[in-house]
Amino acid sequence: MDWWTAPAEAADGQTIMVTGRRDVQAFRQNPRFKIRVTVSWPYGHDGMPSDEEARLMEAATDAMQAQLAADPVAVLTGIYTGAGERTWVFYTLSTNIFGKKLNAALADPMPLLPLEISAENDSEWAEYDEMCQCEIISD
Repeated sequence: MDWWTAPAEAADGQTIMVTGRRDVQAFRQNPRFKIRVTVSWPYGHDGMPSDEEARLMEAATDAMQAQLAADPVAVLTGIYTGAGERTWVFYTLSTNIFGKKLNAALADPMPLLPLEISAENDSEWAEYDEMCQCEIISD
């Protein structure tokens, strides 16, 4: 996987680290991957997560990616961290199947996580294109 990371600024001026995936063309060209799912973890304080929170977030990221590598029903395209929240952005072909894979990825030994999940149609991958502007600005 080919990733980039760049700082961005939240509306309130806080720094958000944006990490985006470059190698998504196979998914993007498949018209079935038109649903964007956002998984957010608010961590209750401004700024960046604590070291302990960051370790758990990385473990969750690794678990999600491993689950999707085994059965690519979704692709993780971006991760936003800062201003009190970690957000993962996926494009998937089915919210039902994605939900099952997410639950499997975050099952034991992971603790119950305070996640908020939303989904919407984004067949043009507009959020992905907007996120990629951060990479262009940072170059």
